[in-house]
Amino acid sequence: MKQHEPTLSSKGFTLIELLVVIAIIGLLAAVVLASVGGARNKGADATVKSQLNAARSQAELFAANNGNIYTGVCLATQANNGLASILANADAAIAGGAAVCNDAANVWAASAPLTTASTYWCVDSIGNSKQTTTALGAATVCP
Repeated sequence: MKQHEPTLSSKGFTLIELLVVIAIIGLLAAVVLASVGGARNKGADATVKSQLNAARSQAELFAANNGNIYTGVCLATQANNGLASILANADAAIAGGAAVCNDAANVWAASAPLTTASTYWCVDSIGNSKQTTTALGAATVCP
């Protein structure tokens, strides 16, 4: 019996087959990269929220060390139980972030932008910790 010799068409893959496989891999890569971008944004938002929520404890320590007065809490460093270092970390989490902090004798408030356009995370001395669409401005209470 004669053995069947392979023809040229049965060796390897055709150009069409290779292009189809490459196209499928490209589509899968695009889907994965899109979902990773969303996770990156959620991570940055979580960092901002965590940093600003930590600000509440720091502000209370500052007030306890300064006769129950919040004046200066926004400018004091973390080593001095203030918020300056915490706000810098919140700014670093979002490209172009601009955290705002305002204080007075009996109140304080801080906010920082989130990754979604025109949204902010705001915390204050009366217990607010929320997402807003209004910037803090010069207020000492979250909008």
